[in-house]
Amino acid sequence: MSFLRITPSTHTSVSSGLLRLSIFLLLSLPDSNGKAFWTAHLNITFQVGNKIISESGESGVFGNHSPLERVSGAVALPEGWNQNACNPLTNFSRPKQADSWLALIERGGCTFTHKINVAAEKGANGVIIYNYPGTGNKVFPMSHQGTENIVAVMIGNLKGMELLHLIQKGVYVTVIIEVGRVHMPWLSHYVMSLFTFLAATVTYLFLYRVWRPRVPNSSTRTRSRIKAHVKKAIGQLQLRVLKEGDEELNPNEDSCVVCFDTYKPQDVVRILTCKHFFHQACIDPWLLAHRTCPMCKCDILKI
Repeated sequence: MSFLRITPSTHTSVSSGLLRLSIFLLLSLPDSNGKAFWTAHLNITFQVGNKIISESGESGVFGNHSPLERVSGAVALPEGWNQNACNPLTNFSRPKQADSWLALIERGGCTFTHKINVAAEKGANGVIIYNYPGTGNKVFPMSHQGTENIVAVMIGNLKGMELLHLIQKGVYVTVIIEVGRVHMPWLSHYVMSLFTFLAATVTYLFLYRVWRPRVPNSSTRTRSRIKAHVKKAIGQLQLRVLKEGDEELNPNEDSCVVCFDTYKPQDVVRILTCKHFFHQACIDPWLLAHRTCPMCKCDILKI
């Protein structure tokens, strides 16, 4: 009885065949008549205690009828328990110190056009709509005819809820929306060809993984070795239990920048080599994933 045997020469031959097939499929695609859409790059800045936190990413998509322009401002929420801004009388909690502001609105309850116009009538410089709960970071280009010239982007539910919770805690959040990259949809009658190619590739990779020698490659060994070093470094970092009278419990002192909660007596904190400290339950998983201090980016393996 003979079994399938995938040798290095077989692997090379199949890889070459799959590459040629993919090039053929891609070159055979004609120009798409579908509408192009643009990603939105969001630069988010907020302050926790005396620390200014900034993050950026290509986390949104411009609406189909939105101008492709840069816009910035403080983020404001609809007032009241309902965050979908479907009521024409909806007001927004605009920060008094903000010269310009962006409305953060939950999807659902009415059309995108209605939501955007409600915010525009209240003076918003732009609108950020976040997707339904349970949709993760799924986004798509919205259709919102009749919204004049106001910038409108959609972001995922996870990023939207993150911004929502920060603002509900009283954190002042500003966002700069910039134009990202253009994407062109494929023609629908070529989708099956692409799926066929992907299925063949996945099947081959599965078979190759099942029958290949069980020898970890160098990159896997390197990652495992680094992870072991990180775990060891975390275990060597100082732990401390906060008690009444410690200066860290002063209400005017900084809170943990990972969970944003203030420190309380009996909290266990981990002190990094850069002297920054955080809740142990917050910072240990962070270090295992990132290896650096979330405040100063100090690498715990290089100290």
